[in-house]
Amino acid sequence: MIELLQPGIRTTIQDMGRTGYYHQGVPPAGAADKFSFMFGNLLLGNPRGLAALEMMVKGAVIEFHKKTTAIVTGAPAEVLLNGRKQPMWKVFEVQKGDLLEIGHIKKGLFSYLCVSGGFDVPELLGSKSTCLNSAFPGITGRLLLAGDQIALSEPLPGAVQYVGKELNPEAIPEFGKTETVHVVLGITCDLIRDEGLVSFLNSHWSIQPQSNRTGCRVRGGHISYSDKKPPFGSGGMPGNIVDIPYPIGAVIVPNEEEVIILLTDGTGGGGFVTIGTVIWSDLSKLAQMRPMSKVRFQAITVDQAISIRREKERLIDRIAESI
Repeated sequence: MIELLQPGIRTTIQDMGRTGYYHQGVPPAGAADKFSFMFGNLLLGNPRGLAALEMMVKGAVIEFHKKTTAIVTGAPAEVLLNGRKQPMWKVFEVQKGDLLEIGHIKKGLFSYLCVSGGFDVPELLGSKSTCLNSAFPGITGRLLLAGDQIALSEPLPGAVQYVGKELNPEAIPEFGKTETVHVVLGITCDLIRDEGLVSFLNSHWSIQPQSNRTGCRVRGGHISYSDKKPPFGSGGMPGNIVDIPYPIGAVIVPNEEEVIILLTDGTGGGGFVTIGTVIWSDLSKLAQMRPMSKVRFQAITVDQAISIRREKERLIDRIAESI
């Protein structure tokens, strides 16, 4: 097992998330930056979806009570193993009694600690992911605390052969202060004026401090609603509609000055004008952006979105094959 001597700020257990319950109001949860998470597992020789620790803004101080192999990925932070600097994105071996310290995250928001075999915690609705919004019982319903002891699964056979494996530098995600994310327009964008859509695509939007794993809130442009009369049952406000299901990545316009992009802990539906969806391949990048970072939106077609996703999947497959 491991013991958290210091838990960091918002450390949770995450995997790829739970599926099949979103229509019942249960968010998928899962790692905010799924690419950093998956790469960590792949480098260890794990199946890509095994549970890991997700740390936000500040990492944890962890004592290992079991020999295993591990890796730290995601947003850059100082990593010390028994006081000695340890590179990120590279598999290392830990012995019983070793102390791992993960410091403040310097760029981006989320770092990940993956271990061989993953963490041995109970599944809930098919996933080990923490979802604070769902108020689950037990360890998957809360932030990790100092003194928490988390069981480790047995290391995979041959785990030691992965020690020293590292990600090709070209594949390491960038954690910039300015990013462009791709959006497939649609849903209820007919309720936005043409000039409003132009403003949405041409403005530099600023990430707001209220952003979290539920939604990324941005300001900086002006999106004007159309003159269509709000439908019956919507509340009569121009930004309201009769409730619809929201996809993860939904681009919601609650008022003409703000946009909310639903992230992995997002709600399953609501009654705001929704003008499109950020593609799956870009959600990890968006989730890692710090407050006051700048983002622009680029409209693409469904076919282009599928092409980008396939290219990302080919990258993951190439990394898996190289290991």
